[in-house]
Amino acid sequence: MLRSQFKAFVEFRNEFRSRVAEWSKYASALETLQKTAAQKDTPDYPVETTVVYNRALDDISAQDEIKLIVIGDNPGKDEQLSINNRYLVGQSGKIADGFFRRNPELQTDFRKNVVILNKTPVHTAKTHHLRSLQKANPEIAKLIEISQLWMAEHTAKLHRALWENGASGKKIARSRADTHGKKNGECFNPVQLWLVGYAELKEKGIFAPYRDALKACYAGSDAWKSVFIYQHFSMNRFLIDLKAYQKNRAVNESEEKTSLACDLEKLGEYHRKEIFGE
Repeated sequence: MLRSQFKAFVEFRNEFRSRVAEWSKYASALETLQKTAAQKDTPDYPVETTVVYNRALDDISAQDEIKLIVIGDNPGKDEQLSINNRYLVGQSGKIADGFFRRNPELQTDFRKNVVILNKTPVHTAKTHHLRSLQKANPEIAKLIEISQLWMAEHTAKLHRALWENGASGKKIARSRADTHGKKNGECFNPVQLWLVGYAELKEKGIFAPYRDALKACYAGSDAWKSVFIYQHFSMNRFLIDLKAYQKNRAVNESEEKTSLACDLEKLGEYHRKEIFGE
């Protein structure tokens, strides 16, 4: 990273760590609600961390090149274990890691070149359990909303700093329309932000507050063109969706085969228009 990029990242990391520590004052109430919600459809498991900071952020150094910010939903059973306290380390994370390993043309190591965050650091065994927490306790409902707004604002701030301070960010933005169809990797630059799992970003979805706050933070910034939305990695939905898009493109377009990076951009743009209407 450039010095300015790393400075922005460290500021985000420190603020995020402090904010999680602050939100953890609700641990007692959260643990009870999290266990109750899980009883409906989840085998018993130990709740060890109610609000989860991603310790993988502490492993990132100035020498690392960040190519992606990937935003999941919220920390699940594996992520909240004290031995982990890291995001996307369960089955979904393994699928994501495998995707990048199988596609070296993207030149991205999921565990080294990606900042992994969530829409809220509040843990539940399954994302839809957040609704149970919201209904059960107004104070926790407010926490879930506030945490989303904070994550959206500060994640957008981080992404914009990494994007705008990138050595070639503005140059690439000006010529972005001409990048499709060129050699592998050109469409995968500058730093992108991926929102994975878009169902709850729709109207009345759990993460609608995150959606609206995120969009507002990009007003007037070309970095918005590097925000993309995809199906979640869980249950292989990301890959199924990508393959369906590629198959449909091959049938309906006469253009030469494009790179995987460009296919990802086009699919991410398509879903962005679905969610944000543009």
